[in-house]
Amino acid sequence: MNYNILERYCSKARMDKYLLACKDSKEIALGRYKQNILVCQAFYPILNLFETFIRNAIYYQISLHFKDKDWINNQVTGFMSSAELKSSSYFLKKSILKCQKDMLRKKIKPSSDKIIAELAFGFWLSLFQTHHYKLVKGCPIHILPFKPKHVNRSEIWLKLDRIRRFRNRIYHNEPICFKKSEIDFMDTLTIRQDIYQCLKWMNPTLESYVKEYDEIIKRCNNDDN
Repeated sequence: MNYNILERYCSKARMDKYLLACKDSKEIALGRYKQNILVCQAFYPILNLFETFIRNAIYYQISLHFKDKDWINNQVTGFMSSAELKSSSYFLKKSILKCQKDMLRKKIKPSSDKIIAELAFGFWLSLFQTHHYKLVKGCPIHILPFKPKHVNRSEIWLKLDRIRRFRNRIYHNEPICFKKSEIDFMDTLTIRQDIYQCLKWMNPTLESYVKEYDEIIKRCNNDDN
């Protein structure tokens, strides 16, 4: 790929950051741009599995709490309508109502399974925020039975939110290879470590399984792109 063509279609502003980090070498900048894409690519299966495990584990725990496998629909008029959530603009309730409306418009029955699959990752993680967490009596933390006793809701929320923001960067085609103006994957590798720590706290078997798909370190260390 010719650098000037890539710059034209990716934008000068995007490519200038790589050029600056590579001391104006267009050849090296092309390589680093490719490396960033390959590292992002390596994260896709890891993030996909992590998100799937988290959402289903949370759903299961809240199902146990309410003794209701269809709580995602039934609690729209339950805790999701609590006056305590006015300051958060009833985020959970609005998210589900939108899903239901979109499905009905497409003539799809808004079953629990379909809604679970449609809701954004942020929906599930928000159940670790204080205003939601206390309304479900802290049951989301039970998805992490192997966590150390000193690790509390706040620490888990911060870790999960870092992963969510990182995930969004990848899904919105933002670079993950920079620390200020330097090419540096250390923050990226920290997120990888956060993911595995959460998986281990959920179930060590999940950590081992996800590692079967992991080529992140290999691609972070591969300068020959």
